[in-house]
Amino acid sequence: MADSNNPVSRRAFVQTTAAVTAGMLVPLKLPAMPAGAAYSDVIRVGLVGCGGRGTGAVRDCMRASDGIEIVALGDMFPDRLASCRANLAKAVTEDATLAAKYKVTDDKCYTGFDAYEKVIASGVDLVMFATPPGFRPLHLAAAVAAGKHVFIEKPAGVDAAGVRSVLASA
Repeated sequence: MADSNNPVSRRAFVQTTAAVTAGMLVPLKLPAMPAGAAYSDVIRVGLVGCGGRGTGAVRDCMRASDGIEIVALGDMFPDRLASCRANLAKAVTEDATLAAKYKVTDDKCYTGFDAYEKVIASGVDLVMFATPPGFRPLHLAAAVAAGKHVFIEKPAGVDAAGVRSVLASA
């Protein structure tokens, strides 16, 4: 109820404030897409860490949605990468719905200490990290700096410095 000194009631004040706040949250102009950018319903995924957990995670990712393409693989060890590719090729032959989702070519397979950098730079939208936990803070920071979406297993770090790095990247 408004008193004689203040003609605005609490209810009117709250309604007006809510309306003004809601109006400020609505953007006046949508940001333009960068020149040459195209919208796509497909999420291009790269895996770093091609052991059993990584292979299983990327296989589950392919089964999770129609809008997924696995396009790049990276591991420190060539034998792990080869094993992952063989397991994914087998999964694709056993389940025909996965065939269109597995787009990994020889030129998108990377090995060595810098494999994670190459996967990040390979044109992926999402990077899945199934690497040893000691490397995850470094890998996460690189992916976030490159503007990629990230799936990272737990634990994200093994020491205080690594956990602080993960928090800063997040």
